[in-house]
Amino acid sequence: MRVLAVVPARGGSAGVPLKNLALVGGVPLVTRAVRACLRAELVDEVVVSTDHAGIAETARLAGATVVDRPEELSGATASSESAVLHALDALGADPEVVVLVQCTSAFIDPADLSAAVRKVLDGRADSVVSGLPTHEFLWTAGGGGINHDPAVRPRRQDREPQFRENGAFYVMRTSGLRERGHRFFGEVAVQPVPPQHAVEIDNPEDLELVRALAPFLDEPEPIDVDAVITDFDGVHTDDRAYVDSEGREMVLVSRSDGMGVSLLRRSGVKVLVMSTERNPVVAARARKLGVPVLQGLADKRTVLRDWLTIEGLDPARVAYVGNDVNDLGPMAEVGWPVATPDAHPRVRAAARVVLTRPGGSGAVRELCDRVVAARPAASAGSGGPAAGAAEARTERRLGPVSIGDVPVGDGEPVYVIGEIGINHNGDLDIARRLIDVAADAGCQAVKFQKRTPAICVPEEQKGQIRQTPWGEMTYLEYKERTEFGHDEYRQIAKYCDERGLHWFASPWDVPSVKFLEEMDVLVHKVASASVADHALLRVLAATGKPVILSTGMSTLTEIDQAVEILGTEKLIMMHATSTYPLPPEEANLRTITTLKERYGVPVGYSGHERGLQISLAAVTLGAVCVERHITLDRTMWGSDHAASLEPAGLEHLVRDIRIIEQAMGDGVKRVFPGEEAPKARLRRVTV
Repeated sequence: MRVLAVVPARGGSAGVPLKNLALVGGVPLVTRAVRACLRAELVDEVVVSTDHAGIAETARLAGATVVDRPEELSGATASSESAVLHALDALGADPEVVVLVQCTSAFIDPADLSAAVRKVLDGRADSVVSGLPTHEFLWTAGGGGINHDPAVRPRRQDREPQFRENGAFYVMRTSGLRERGHRFFGEVAVQPVPPQHAVEIDNPEDLELVRALAPFLDEPEPIDVDAVITDFDGVHTDDRAYVDSEGREMVLVSRSDGMGVSLLRRSGVKVLVMSTERNPVVAARARKLGVPVLQGLADKRTVLRDWLTIEGLDPARVAYVGNDVNDLGPMAEVGWPVATPDAHPRVRAAARVVLTRPGGSGAVRELCDRVVAARPAASAGSGGPAAGAAEARTERRLGPVSIGDVPVGDGEPVYVIGEIGINHNGDLDIARRLIDVAADAGCQAVKFQKRTPAICVPEEQKGQIRQTPWGEMTYLEYKERTEFGHDEYRQIAKYCDERGLHWFASPWDVPSVKFLEEMDVLVHKVASASVADHALLRVLAATGKPVILSTGMSTLTEIDQAVEILGTEKLIMMHATSTYPLPPEEANLRTITTLKERYGVPVGYSGHERGLQISLAAVTLGAVCVERHITLDRTMWGSDHAASLEPAGLEHLVRDIRIIEQAMGDGVKRVFPGEEAPKARLRRVTV
C-alpha cells in the first residue's frame, strides 16, 4: 500500500450534533468523504477513525475500513494528527503517503486529491494543504492592513493570489508525520481548489448552504431505485392551468414523459402519482400513462408511508419528485428526494437530486432516464422461492408492443379501445361526442373503420335501395355518405390529441391503408373480416407499424397464414367472436390462452356482447387490451349501435378493469398490513 487516506469522524460536534452523519444531497457527510477518496486515482485504501457505532456502520457500507477511536483521542481537544497516527498504528500500516480528509468538506474533487498526492509522490513537496485562491484584503479589528498597505491598493490583476486553507484535505509523507507529529513540515505546497468546493461546515448555517449547493455541484449519477413517486402540478405540468369558457381545466404536459414512464415500468420500477388536489385532469393523465394515482391527500407523507408498506418497498430505494413545500414530508421518507429546478428553495435544499428540466418540459422523462440507466440489463442471481416464482412469471410475459408512448402487453395496464367504427353515422359532431365519451371514461384510444366504398361494397349490393335518415338512396351512396375523408380525419386527429387519446382505424382495402398512413396513425387494426385478405396484410406489414389482428370467424390455419405475413415482432392479437350481439355460450374466452401459447404475442379481447361481464372475465384471463363498440344511444340508427356500450356502461367497464388490475396482484403470498390486526385478534396457534 503506497497511499492511505484517513477520515477522522468522531461522534461529538460542538456546532452541528452528529455532523458527520448529516445528509447533504441525501448522502451522509462521512460517506461523501469516503467516496471522494475511493474515486481518487492514487489512493489505495480508505480508513475511517471513529468512536461512534452509527458512523462506523455508515463508513463500512461506503467501502471504508473502520478503526475504533479510543475515548482519549475522541474529545474536542484531540488533534486530527493523533487520530491519523493511531489509525496507522492500529492497522500496522507504513504507507509512503498518508492523506487526512475532513468530512466537513462536502465537495472534495477526487482529481484535486490525486493531484495533491502526486506532488508528494513526485518529491515536489513533503506536505500539501488544500487552499482556496483569494485576492482578499485582510484587516485587523483595529483597522490595520494584514496582507496589504491600505495606502497602496494594487489592482487584482497586478497581485499574485494568496491561498486560504479550507481544511478539506492534507497530504503528508508518512515518515515526516511520524517524526514531527503534525501535518506541516519540510517543503509545504498548496493544492488549489475551486470556490464551489471550498465551503466548510462548522455550523447549521453552513450545513444549509451546502445542502442548497449539492444538487448543482454533485455529478449526475444513475438513480438506483425500485419505485418512483411523483407529485403532479409542477412536476408533470408547468404548474399553470388553462381554463376555457365552460370552466374546463387543461394543463401542459410533455409527451416525452409518457415514454419515460413506459420505460420505467418495462424495467420493473413501480410508478405512482400523488396529488393534494382532486382533479379530473390528474386522473386523465395518470390513465394515459397507465399508472395509479392517489388524489385529494391531506397528508401525503402518511399515505406514502402506508403505500410503501403495502408494496413491501424499502424507502431507501424509492424516489419522490416534488416542487413545493407540501412535498417536503414525503421527500423526507425516501432515499432519493428529487426536485424540479424551479422548485421552492426549501424543496431544492432538501433534494438529493435537482433535475435540469422543469415540470411540463421533460422533468419526469429526465428522472426516468436516470433510473433506467441504473437498472441491470437482465436480472441475475436468485432471491429464494418467491423471487424464482416472480422470475418465472416474468419470463412468460408477452410483449409489450408500443403504441405511441403506451406499452401494450402482459404486466401492463389494459389498453382500452372505444370503437366508434361507423357509429358516427357520417356526422363529425357525433364523432367528437363519442371521442369525449371515450376520454371521459378513461380509454386510451378510439378506433374507426376506413373503407373505399367502390372497392368494399360487393357489386350485387351497390345498386340496392336503402331507407336511411337522409332519405332513400343506393347502398353505395349510403356507404359513401357515411365515410369520412381527409378533412374530417384531420379534425378527428386534432380533437383526439386535445383529449389525450390515440386514434386509429381498421382499413378494409389497400387504398385505405395509404389514406391512414397519410394521417400518420400509430397503429393499424385488421378487422376479423380481413384476416384472409393477404394483399391487404402485406401492405400493412410493409408500413412497419404495430398491427392489431382481430381473429373473429377465423380458423387457426387462417390465422397462421395471416401471422406468417404480419410477423410477430409488432403484433397484438385480439380474440373475438363475430356474432352481433354475442351470446355468452359463443364467447369461448379460453381461446385467449390458446392464442398466447400458439403465437407468443400479446392477446386482447374484442367484444360484441351486451353488458360487461364477458369483457371483465377476459381481463382476468390475461387480455392485454379490450375493445368495445361505443354509442351515444343504443337505439340510434345504424347496424352496430345495438351491440355497443353507452357512456355509463363504458365508464363502468374502464373503472372495473382498473379495479381488477389492482386486485390481480403479483401472485406472491404475503400478509398485508390490513390483516395484522385481525391476525393478532383471531389467529390461534397450537403445537
